[in-house]
Amino acid sequence: MNLFKGIVLNTSLVHSFIISAFYYNLLLLFLLNFAVLISTIFLTLTSTDVPLVVHSFFDLNDAINHDGHTLPLLSIQVTELTDGIFIGGSVNHLVADGTSFSHFMAVWSEIFRSKDENAYLISRPPIFKGSDTIINLPFTHHDQFIARSEKPQVKERFFIFTSAAVSKLKAKANEECSMQNISSLQAVSALLWRCVTRVRHQPGNSETICRLVISNRRRMNPPLSDDYFGSPVGSVSGTATVEDLMAHGLGWAALRIHEAVTNHDDIAVKKFVDSWCRNPVVYKPNALFHPNTTHIGSSPRFDMYGCEFGLGKAVAARSGFVNKADGKMTRYPGREGGGSMDVEVCLLPEYMMALECDEEFIIALKIN
Repeated sequence: MNLFKGIVLNTSLVHSFIISAFYYNLLLLFLLNFAVLISTIFLTLTSTDVPLVVHSFFDLNDAINHDGHTLPLLSIQVTELTDGIFIGGSVNHLVADGTSFSHFMAVWSEIFRSKDENAYLISRPPIFKGSDTIINLPFTHHDQFIARSEKPQVKERFFIFTSAAVSKLKAKANEECSMQNISSLQAVSALLWRCVTRVRHQPGNSETICRLVISNRRRMNPPLSDDYFGSPVGSVSGTATVEDLMAHGLGWAALRIHEAVTNHDDIAVKKFVDSWCRNPVVYKPNALFHPNTTHIGSSPRFDMYGCEFGLGKAVAARSGFVNKADGKMTRYPGREGGGSMDVEVCLLPEYMMALECDEEFIIALKIN
């Protein structure tokens, strides 16, 4: 029985699910990928685009959550390269979110580095907590809710925001809003939202959305521990017309995101869960990704470079094939630390070409 994500298929009742009281975004139809790249990897670090060969460094690339009935819930693939190794992990998103997966990798690294024969005494043991509430989905066959996505025809690129760049963006956003509450994540997300929207050339009166995936742990009352193992994730959205987003500055966009994050509190989370329990639905990929959406996931707070397996500090972090679409952004901690941030951007080829020439974007990247 899986009590981690908050919603899993009960193997004895084909159309019954177990849902945690703390779950928000239910049944995401993709896996969560995490990678640690060790040593100097010739192609991965020097190529302008993320090489397609990187996808082969992950297992379960074509799997969806429902495949967890027959496929592993967690897979670690180690690929030996000419000048290093690549450790790629794939986990069923019903089992763990990014917070729990990064916790797992940290614990694994801690056990590896421990010289104590009692290495099982880890410093941050995971907390397992669940619910036995049964939810019946309104379907008569699996095909009614299972959807498999086609391989996206997008370009994948990594962009590095130095600690100075992140600090300047945060300061600029707060100054324009006459406040000090805009976070670094919100400021960088606002920049991505504005620049991606600009290169898409959408009609001025159309709505554009910046959707952020966030953890519900600290938003609950009482809050869940950061060591809670599961997938209590939610999403919030900043919205605006294209015309308004372009007419105003970075701070205005960041404030839209900040307000959406602030409003996602204990009441909002429980309201959503209650609504879903009364009218359960399964969300499919085409509902998550839309041509007018900038979808931002993962977090630079995940300590990927703190994971050490005997070969020194990783030189880079990359992600696999799953959960890729036009407008999907994935945030990582910068290897230099100090608040720096790496962002994997997925866009259609014509949009990526325009983004690389966008003045606001280029200026932000050049700050050292």
